[in-house]
Order: sequence, then C-alpha cells, then structure tokens
Amino acid sequence: MGSQPTLVAELEGLVGECAARLDQALALEDLEEIRVAYLGRKGRLAALMSQLPGLDPDARRAAGQAANTVKQSLTSLYDGRLAALNRAAQTAALAGFDPTEPGLTPFAGSVHPITLVTAEICKAFGELGFSIVTGPEIETDYYNFEALNMPPEHPARDMQDTLYITDNVVLRTHTSPLQVRTMLARKPPVAVIAPGKVYRRDSDLTHTPMFHQIEGLLVDEGVSMADLRGTLTAFVRRIFGPKTNVRFRPSFFPFTEPSAEVDISCVICGGKGETETGTCRVCKGTGFVEILGCGMVDPNVFAAVGYDTERYTGFAFGMGVERVTMLKYGIGDLRMFFENDIRFLSQF
Repeated sequence: MGSQPTLVAELEGLVGECAARLDQALALEDLEEIRVAYLGRKGRLAALMSQLPGLDPDARRAAGQAANTVKQSLTSLYDGRLAALNRAAQTAALAGFDPTEPGLTPFAGSVHPITLVTAEICKAFGELGFSIVTGPEIETDYYNFEALNMPPEHPARDMQDTLYITDNVVLRTHTSPLQVRTMLARKPPVAVIAPGKVYRRDSDLTHTPMFHQIEGLLVDEGVSMADLRGTLTAFVRRIFGPKTNVRFRPSFFPFTEPSAEVDISCVICGGKGETETGTCRVCKGTGFVEILGCGMVDPNVFAAVGYDTERYTGFAFGMGVERVTMLKYGIGDLRMFFENDIRFLSQF
C-alpha cells in the first residue's frame, strides 16, 4: 500500500520537471529531445507506466487515471512550447523582411520553338489566303495511302515506315490525308494547310517516331507550276528573309506529278558552302539545303475525290516543322526539341 502514492506522486512530478525543461528549450532540436525523454516509447512516462501490472486493482486504476492525466498535461506543455518557438522564429524572420524591396520574378515559361515556328508558318500561309484544317491522327489505310495514289503493294508505301494499329488502320504518316478529307467535303476553289503530328517507325539522330508536318493544298481552275513556285518562294522568304535563294529540283512523290524538292540557300554559311572552320557541315559545301517537297496534284488523286480533272488543277506541298525550326534557329541536334532542357527552351 505504501507504494501506491509513491507511483502516483512520481507520475504527477513529471509535469513539473518537464515544464521546467521546456522553459529552457530555445531550439526545435532541444524540444524534440525533451519530448523523447518524457513521451517517447522508452521515456520517463512509459517507464513509470510499466509498473502498473504489479499493483492491486484499486491502486492500478488510480495510477492509470493519473498516468492518462499526466500524459495529456505533458502533451499540452510540449505543443504550447512548440507553438511559442514557431512564433518566435516567424517574428525573427519578419524582422528582417523589407516589404519595399522588389520581389523575385518567377520563371513564366516560354513557347516551345516547334510551336513558335508552326504558328509563324501558319500565319505566313494565312496571309497568302490559305485556311487551316485539322483531323484525326489515327487514319484508315484509304485516306493515308489509297486515296493518295498509293494502292496496296505500291512501292512508295515502303518509304513511310508505317506504324499499323490493324491491317487497315494506321497512325498517319503525313498530314496529307487531310487534303483528301478536305476535297471530299469541299468544292474548288480550295486553299488549305494542315499542320499536325505524324508518326513513323524511325528513330535516330535526325529522326523521331513522332514529329510535326505542315501540308498544303491549292486547287482551282488554271493553277500551274508557276503558281506553286511563286507561292513557295514567297513563303520561304517570309520565314528566312528576303535575300534567301530558292531552288526547285525534280523529284518523285506518288500523289504529285510533276514533283519537286525545294532547296534554300544555306542559313549557316549564307550559301557560300564554307564557314570560317572549313566546309559547311549543314549544306556539305553545296550552299543549299532541302526544306520541303511539292508538286502538281496527280489526276488520280482528283479522281478519287470526284474532282473534274479536265477543269481543275492544283498543287500540294509538305514540310517537316522540326527541319524548318532547326534551319531557322541554327539548331544542330534534333533531340534538343524533346529533352525539355530549360536552358535551351528559355532562349525562345
């Protein structure tokens, strides 16, 4: 019986001891040390409570009630001192704050160079009278190939490195299907551009499985190769400057005939073929770099959409936005476009 008041008294004595130590605590580290010493799993309170099983029932009940009361008191003392230290730290921090000093301007981000150039290209053709069309990135074989004069087993299909979803459904390899969809929905005259993502099974230093293209189409009565040349020359000089030289070379595309590739004077060496360090690595000494493909729309494409091939003619063209962007800004590595390096992106 003599031990009963001793245990209760020891429990109640913890409150005064802890309060005295908390008053001396000046840092959060000191506060945590006191909490562990009194309220931790191996602290003073736990040690005293471990004696409860050895007491008779009445004494155990009284000591247990005292232990609960003491635990609440210790917790309250700890929380109060913690709040006081936090208030003191906040007051000290505010004491050195000068509200008249200018704040730090957060990084607001920037438009991706691909987005910048896409918008610039669209604006350039918009000023020439072209409107923008969009459509699905998952296409049927018909729109992606057959309606563009590439029937099954056509060798030109091998040029596309197609990603098939099913035998008749693909991830579009170009935005040319939008030309077909537009002609099926509209009657001439038609003047549209189709920007968007395209997909091919290709990945190396100069190619990615997903990239961006802009295709264009103009159909009307009396459209000629001269109109094509004039339109694309005006576009190139709008993007790369009025002194840019433009060259058309014969080429082949299954949905245009005749077809051509368009070269521009090298933006790195200025068309000279050489730089201060030697032969220009971009144009390989030729003074020109290829920028897009184009041609007069093949009559078979017009026949597929129900256009009168005796009445209407037209031209089409297509370009990779990444290539235009690399040439415009002098970027040498395609991977920089999707590595998301803030140091690179913040330049635009």
